[in-house]
Amino acid sequence: MRVLMILPALTEATSPLFRPIKYSLFPPLGLATLAGYLPGDDEVRIVDEHVERFDPGLLGELPDLVVIQVYITSARRSYELADWFRARGVFVALGGLHVTSLPDEAAAHADSVFLGPGEDTWPVFLADLRRRSTLPRYTSKQRTLEGLPPIRRDLIKRHRYLVPNSIVVSRGCPHHCDFCYKDAFFEGGRSFYTQAVDDALAEIDRLPGRHLYFLDDHLFGNRRFATELFAGMRGTGRVWQAAGTVDAVLRPGLLERAVESGLRSLFVGFETINAGNLAEQRKRQNVGRDYGEVVRRLRDAGVMVNASFVFGMDSDGPDVFDRTVDWAVRQGIETATFHIMTPYPGTGLFRRISSEGRILHRDWELYDTRHVVHEPRGMTAQQLSDGYWRAYKDFYRWGNLWRGAAVKERLGDRMRHLAYAGGWKKFERVWDVLIRSGQVLHALPLLESALSSFGTRSSGGRMGSGLRKGATDDRRSAGDRDHGRGRRAELAAGRPPGAGLEPHG
Repeated sequence: MRVLMILPALTEATSPLFRPIKYSLFPPLGLATLAGYLPGDDEVRIVDEHVERFDPGLLGELPDLVVIQVYITSARRSYELADWFRARGVFVALGGLHVTSLPDEAAAHADSVFLGPGEDTWPVFLADLRRRSTLPRYTSKQRTLEGLPPIRRDLIKRHRYLVPNSIVVSRGCPHHCDFCYKDAFFEGGRSFYTQAVDDALAEIDRLPGRHLYFLDDHLFGNRRFATELFAGMRGTGRVWQAAGTVDAVLRPGLLERAVESGLRSLFVGFETINAGNLAEQRKRQNVGRDYGEVVRRLRDAGVMVNASFVFGMDSDGPDVFDRTVDWAVRQGIETATFHIMTPYPGTGLFRRISSEGRILHRDWELYDTRHVVHEPRGMTAQQLSDGYWRAYKDFYRWGNLWRGAAVKERLGDRMRHLAYAGGWKKFERVWDVLIRSGQVLHALPLLESALSSFGTRSSGGRMGSGLRKGATDDRRSAGDRDHGRGRRAELAAGRPPGAGLEPHG
């Protein structure tokens, strides 16, 4: 059987002007995971439109099966490709976050759609396909990572990605935030579960080089699993990055074990400096937490911080942008990602805002956390848009990069801060050349070198009280505001919120 698996590109990733590096970070790991279930004599190809141009008309011989991963902002392109293949008699399967949220919409463009993660439904579908008795809809119910076949990394064009060694060892998240896709995606079964530690370590051992990036929604979500995983990685010489929550960083002992095993950079969803927003969004793991202590613990452990913030929640006024940027710069945070609150279909946030008549439109291509798609309460839509773009511009001004670097006590730490933050946002044209020439992997040694220079504990802790005061002041001021709503936007931060038929959440 000839199988073609496609990750359609988001609009910005195909810009003729330049391509942001965030779309060339990670390969389509979900599709490669699904490919592992196919027999060895099947002819399988994975196409990622973020890093290569694809014209189905140039294929020559058509495949027997086309599998398309659908994100909300690539839905239009996904449906175009699906319709093209179906018109020529090719069987088309669609899955992903958007398909699970709006299955009826997706079903109009597919022979079979997949709801939820695919570990249990994908093998059933393949058996049905060979018997020519497929179902129009496959819904995941059984949730386990036992007995997964090895990921088909041989199908991934490693040279086209800065971080080819991405890995996922769990599914979902133990938390239930109103703005998150996860609850809808994992409905009907467990919403958080992990691999066996030995299986995770075996997958890590199969990856070449030193650098790893864990794409798990919450690598620290199961303390016992995380502790055993970090113990197994200790002494292997790996340097790795991941995402974690505020409460996980504050948990005694776990961060230290992660650092000993090679953690050098953590994506942290601070989301908002207004406390009212957290309660409204059920972001309970952040409520009452000292953000300053989070940054201090990470810095003292030698871990770089990639902070994530969301604008446009109901407690946000026009001053939120400057206050957030100023707070982040004063903390010496190395990199920050900003997002406009986006109510995704299938989430509690979408249902509430829709019931209030505040959804501006349903052009899914603009649901990318860079466009305003709902009517905010504390400001106008134009103020929200302008403030979002200003926040990015202001945080990455050379002056603010210098301010942030000056927080560090040692000259080497300051230079590293400038190099990392500046390299990420100040040289997008250079990244574009590397992406278009297929040479982006050559920058990986620089990334490894920068990350390896972290891990040295800071000799001082002078930022602790200052951070504590800044976060506390901002939270107190939120008490007089409306309660808010929000979302964490992983894709816009360079972390895909899932892949393929979502075997890895």
